[in-house]
Amino acid sequence: MQKDQLFTRRRMLLASVGALAAAGTAGIVMAGDEDPARTTAPLAGPQARQALKPSAFRLQPLTGYGSPRAAPRRLKVRHEPVLRISARGRQMMLTFDDGPHPVYTPHILDTLAQYGVRAMFFVCGECVVENRELLARMAEEGHVVGNHTWTHPLLTTLDRREIRSEMERTSDAIEDTYGERPQWFRAPYGAWNRAAFQLGAEMGMEPMAWTLDTTDWDTPGTRTIVDRVRSGAAPGVVVLSHDAGGDRSQSVRAIREYLPRLLDSGYHLTVPPRRLG
Repeated sequence: MQKDQLFTRRRMLLASVGALAAAGTAGIVMAGDEDPARTTAPLAGPQARQALKPSAFRLQPLTGYGSPRAAPRRLKVRHEPVLRISARGRQMMLTFDDGPHPVYTPHILDTLAQYGVRAMFFVCGECVVENRELLARMAEEGHVVGNHTWTHPLLTTLDRREIRSEMERTSDAIEDTYGERPQWFRAPYGAWNRAAFQLGAEMGMEPMAWTLDTTDWDTPGTRTIVDRVRSGAAPGVVVLSHDAGGDRSQSVRAIREYLPRLLDSGYHLTVPPRRLG
């Protein structure tokens, strides 16, 4: 019963975000070639660094003994999240939430590496500290890592201090392992509020949502996930999937099937560019 209630609440939250996507009111951020005239805010997003390697990340100093953290660049506060990327060149973007996970994330990274594709991973801080080698691998292989809070709470039930803690702790953990602070943030369940937008901007992070939900969080079956991606594929689409938060074996099998088909159809799977300026 508790699981059914969780799924029901999540469906309601995701449905509200889907309605926002259909309205097309969110900003479009470029991926790939830069074209400032087509953006609604300064471009953001780390091009994941190649400097860190899985064998070397353990040598990085702990925060308390290293150099002081640089103050993040404050951004203009948005009132809604980014839902799409540029459609130029039939571009799409794959995103994965809730990890990293020691079982499922490596398989997804292997598939992405097999086809030379980069993706975005919105990670939870409590998972990062248990699987730092996977975050280091993401950096080495050119993926972009975003902030998905520390414990994946429903932000609309927290006060401002609690939201800040969830976000700051996660950004610190990402910087310690990935090599730089995240420049993107995604609210758990797609449940945004004013404090999340304001705090994200203070921490130098743009809010990213999605256009296409695979519903893999509901484990609907590998075929259903594949069909959703194939039928929903279009230039500018941001795909939501998960590499943790439950049994993600269906997600692992699905990407092995739909990724080569997207590429064969002429789609370019991309990530956001480094922030300008």
